[in-house]
Amino acid sequence: MRFAMAFEYDGQPYCGWQTQSHAPSVQDCVEAALSKVADAPIKVVCSGRTDSGVHAVQQVIHFDTDVRRSPRSWVLGCNVSLPDSVSAQWACEVDAEFSARFSAITRTYRYTIINRWTRPALGRHQQSWVRYPLDHELMQQGANFLLGKHDFSSFRAAHCQAHHPVRTISAISVKRIDKLIEIDITANAFLYHMVRNIAGSLIPVGRAQQTPEWIEKILQYRSRAAAGKTAPPEGLSYIGPRYPARYGFPGRPLAAFPADMVNVAR
Repeated sequence: MRFAMAFEYDGQPYCGWQTQSHAPSVQDCVEAALSKVADAPIKVVCSGRTDSGVHAVQQVIHFDTDVRRSPRSWVLGCNVSLPDSVSAQWACEVDAEFSARFSAITRTYRYTIINRWTRPALGRHQQSWVRYPLDHELMQQGANFLLGKHDFSSFRAAHCQAHHPVRTISAISVKRIDKLIEIDITANAFLYHMVRNIAGSLIPVGRAQQTPEWIEKILQYRSRAAAGKTAPPEGLSYIGPRYPARYGFPGRPLAAFPADMVNVAR
């Protein structure tokens, strides 16, 4: 049997999603918890790896097992063993053709900036801080140049292992909610540090240090040296992947309670 599951996590304590020899990873936590529920080793495949300090709202994984457990048991059993920083959200059985990675149509990331002159105490591990005023409308004008299919070499980290730098951004928005600025980017796939490098290039535009057209020039240079600094990891969250509707996965935002719990007596 093949199962799909979704997890949310605070990436601050981890070296990233992927197992590493030198530090704890989210993957280690998830596989250990699943293996406890199954009473057998479980290995998982994720929809998109996140870097050190990066969070996830809905990281989707799949795994194969001969052990029979209900979706509810997979979720609750995992959460008993997972640390407070990682939580299973849902589980469902899928066909053998499903791949958390290759079946995804798009993926969405959000970069969140708290924009005020004093440093934050609350939420500092989930938000980046910019102390100078940012014009989110100028940032949106610059971001619009990134829409479509492009060579994103200028926003690609030096150690990126992708075979090619061409990606397609289908949606990008910059909005302000009081003191918070949220940059949402949806694409078919992402390069290493791509979102953080985009955010780091939009910030000078928001400060009016660069014009929105500067973003178009960065794209044309196809050189990492042409772009802005890499924005800090704590502002980045993986919102999650989107799959074909036939899988019937829960949408975002998730319902507070599954349908079978709505009428449970209190």
